[in-house]
Amino acid sequence: MKTLYLDCAMGAAGDMLSAALYELLDDKQAFIEKTKDLGLDKVSVAPRAMSKCGILGTHMDVFVDGVSEEDIMDSHEHHHDHDHEHHHHDHDHGHSHQHSSMKDIEDIIDGLNVSDKVKDDAKKVYAFIAEAESNAHGVPVSEIHFHEVGTMDAVADVTLVCILMEEINPDKVVASPVNVGSGHVHCAHGILPVPAPATAYILKDIPMYSGHIKSELCTPTGAALLKYFVSEFSEMPVMTVSRIGYGMGKKDFEQANCVRAFLGETLGGCEQITELSCNVDDMTPERIAFATEKLLEEGALEAYTIPVGMKKSRPGILLCVMCKEDKKDKMVNLIFKHTTTLGIRENVSRRYTLKRSIIKKDTEFGEIRIKKSEGFGVTREKIEYEDLARIAREKGMSIEEVQTLLKD
Repeated sequence: MKTLYLDCAMGAAGDMLSAALYELLDDKQAFIEKTKDLGLDKVSVAPRAMSKCGILGTHMDVFVDGVSEEDIMDSHEHHHDHDHEHHHHDHDHGHSHQHSSMKDIEDIIDGLNVSDKVKDDAKKVYAFIAEAESNAHGVPVSEIHFHEVGTMDAVADVTLVCILMEEINPDKVVASPVNVGSGHVHCAHGILPVPAPATAYILKDIPMYSGHIKSELCTPTGAALLKYFVSEFSEMPVMTVSRIGYGMGKKDFEQANCVRAFLGETLGGCEQITELSCNVDDMTPERIAFATEKLLEEGALEAYTIPVGMKKSRPGILLCVMCKEDKKDKMVNLIFKHTTTLGIRENVSRRYTLKRSIIKKDTEFGEIRIKKSEGFGVTREKIEYEDLARIAREKGMSIEEVQTLLKD
């Protein structure tokens, strides 16, 4: 399984993520050419080799009107630890700076020369940021305004990461717990604790920690990109790494200030799942069938029954349900609701799966779907049962005869 692992031991910012992903590309020049035709007014992008603690990586410079993000930020006295400006709501509409609303941001993204997927991804990332700012300032998302000085470079950071993720196209994205830094950060409204309120809000339900470095290491944009693209936060999985990218931040610390991106293969599909089981001996077959169907409808990976002998020599049914960890509570509630059990047992297991895909093929009997499974050195193909059954009914043939004809 093509897996991307992001090491966020020094936090994350939009430009650091884009630089790390850029280093993973086969054709870097083609990507740079693509950035010249984005449709972002007066914005240009230039990767720059940068060394931190003796390690060579890339820093992604974003220029607006020929001025870099760092210069913009320095001129406005925004002392942030990564090359990205916070987006803050400002009630002073007489302020000399222009502001962009969420609608303005969406209009800018819709006008970009990128795929619909990249546009959709970028807007969803920005929605996380807007929701966080809305929560931090206690105003509706429709009233959130982003400082104009940070708008174009911020849209560039988010868009670049979305383009690179489409380009790399990993099957799974995993990241380490996020180091948010510690201390305080200066912003338009004064001095805020690290992580800033918007960053803290975005990282809810994501493992984060505060290290010994007194600086803001994770920006709202970095947090939003991680929240959107990463499906699992954990230690690095067992993987065969083919490429490593280093995305450098602006500031220097005793520890190399970078996001590391590892691209490689994990051994087939391996994930941790929860197994729930219970015994019942006082339910009708119809009720058990209904309960099993309901569990599958609501997201169980597997739900099946096994006949068992129970106490007092009574025949009974063992109901087994497999689900992902985030569905566990829902499954427990459903089992108690739809069965007569008084208790449920839980086991945590690892599940190994082959990667599955559907291939569509035109035949003399119409289009058929072939289920392809691969991984662990194995490749299998199987025609979908529904398509075999349809052809068998239409032609008055057996399924075996249909399979033989389709193989020829």
